[in-house]
Amino acid sequence: MYSFTIKDLENLSGIKAHTIRIWEQRYSFLKPNRTDTNIRFYTGEELKKILNVALLNKYGFKISHIDRMNEAEMKERILGLNQLEAQQERIVNSLIQNMVDLDMENFEATLNNFISVRGIEKTVLQIIFPFLEKIGILWMTNHIIPAQEHLVSNIIRQKLVAGIENIHNRVRINKTVLLYLPEGEHHELGLLFMNYLLKNRGVTTIYLGCSVPFNDVEYVMKMKNPDYLYTHLTTVGARFNFEKFVGTVIKRCAGTPVIVSGQLTNTYAKKIHPPVHFKKSFSEVMEFVSGL
Repeated sequence: MYSFTIKDLENLSGIKAHTIRIWEQRYSFLKPNRTDTNIRFYTGEELKKILNVALLNKYGFKISHIDRMNEAEMKERILGLNQLEAQQERIVNSLIQNMVDLDMENFEATLNNFISVRGIEKTVLQIIFPFLEKIGILWMTNHIIPAQEHLVSNIIRQKLVAGIENIHNRVRINKTVLLYLPEGEHHELGLLFMNYLLKNRGVTTIYLGCSVPFNDVEYVMKMKNPDYLYTHLTTVGARFNFEKFVGTVIKRCAGTPVIVSGQLTNTYAKKIHPPVHFKKSFSEVMEFVSGL
């Protein structure tokens, strides 16, 4: 049985660990196990329960009231939430629960339903990105089984690729962006979505994909002379040296702006210099796309 820490529950539910501990003392819906060293750990069922409790509490239900609900009542109340944000959070939580249960049929059906109503871009912005933000920390800390990561990643990747293939934009922007991930970085979803955003707005893209040696990137740059080099860093191998990566880019891409986004940009403490530019939030990424 796979287990989660109280920090995992905090990251996934948005409820502070201190509050979770208080809830455990006062109410009955969470009953964590403990290791031999008295550290709490939680099952997948408890993770699903805290996601539901957090959602109901956020949208007006008192914890004491939620504690008295059985599973059917809780599900009914969640389905009855009519705020748009609540509905989106419910779907994201459902995807997390499907991932924990390895229920890929329902995972894909949930995405397909949303795509059919809202389209791929809104699905990514409103559902997939919040989902990836929540579970991204688990990927970085190895708190989910690799099979879970591979299964959900492949389904999301299929949706993004289908979205890219269906782009029919007659408006063209006279800009070219070369997209790649450095060696050791295999989390491709953020980069694929950037490829979608850029192509959908008429930008020419050259997509190299994941774990590309920099010599290959440099060769393509010299051949194609792109206006920008773009990479998205989610998590990389143990041998990846962020400072060395930045130094290499500065040295070898002096004439080409290099845009770096992703979770790892928030871990880099040193000052960066042109041609490197960090985009540490999605709003900053969208500002870059809109400014092309």
